[in-house]
Amino acid sequence: MKNQSAARQRSPFAKAMLAFVGIALFLGFMALGTWQVQRRAWKLDLIERVEQRVHSAPVALPEPGQWPQINAASHEYLPVKAQGQWLDRQSVLAKALTEAGAGFWLMTPLQLSDGTQVLVNRGFTPEKLRGQWLKQIAEAGPSAETVTVIGLMRMSEPGGGFLRKNDPANGQWYSRDVTAIAQALGLSRAAPYFIDQGVPASNPAYARAEAGTEVLRPGMTVIRFPNSHLVYALTWYGLAIMVIGAAWLVRRHDKAVAKS
Repeated sequence: MKNQSAARQRSPFAKAMLAFVGIALFLGFMALGTWQVQRRAWKLDLIERVEQRVHSAPVALPEPGQWPQINAASHEYLPVKAQGQWLDRQSVLAKALTEAGAGFWLMTPLQLSDGTQVLVNRGFTPEKLRGQWLKQIAEAGPSAETVTVIGLMRMSEPGGGFLRKNDPANGQWYSRDVTAIAQALGLSRAAPYFIDQGVPASNPAYARAEAGTEVLRPGMTVIRFPNSHLVYALTWYGLAIMVIGAAWLVRRHDKAVAKS
């Protein structure tokens, strides 16, 4: 009987390995939980900052000398105001998936008085109108009319999207990659960001923004940030507690085996 009990006992090496794995899992789960807590604090701060930012009064565009300092943390969703002439013939259609369905963003350069250009997302258009827009872009002439654009500053979306890379040679854009679009259009002094035309309805500038239509709908910027970090943190901490529980059960089993 004692021989059978001894045979069922774990070797010192097995016990050491179990202890190592248990400690590693516990520390790993605790670290992941703590990281999610920190991410939650960061996300709440971001939401608060953006919420305040999108409802502020529109400001002038940054000067070219300020372009290197532009980043998402300090400029994303900032209401801005610009004046210039549309370069309609250099517009592109970038793939979009919105609450209104699948379609495209109409991206048109705005020529500014200082010789620079800024890409403007003028709004969403459904897929069925792609051919119509391509024809209209090809037939567009130069515009001398000065327009005022009010919207939200957005950061470039390099590479592509929808699991596909941008194809400038064939005019296929799956993301609003400012650098690539500007290069394809021959814009030598394009700003490193773009503007989503239109602002939230609660912003005082809303009344001066262009109204949407079925053909082209501006003001569809989604300003929502998923915040499930608390759930993730509780999940990781729960797993850490489960490791402690499993260690207690293993220890209890080993004691029972030793006594049998």
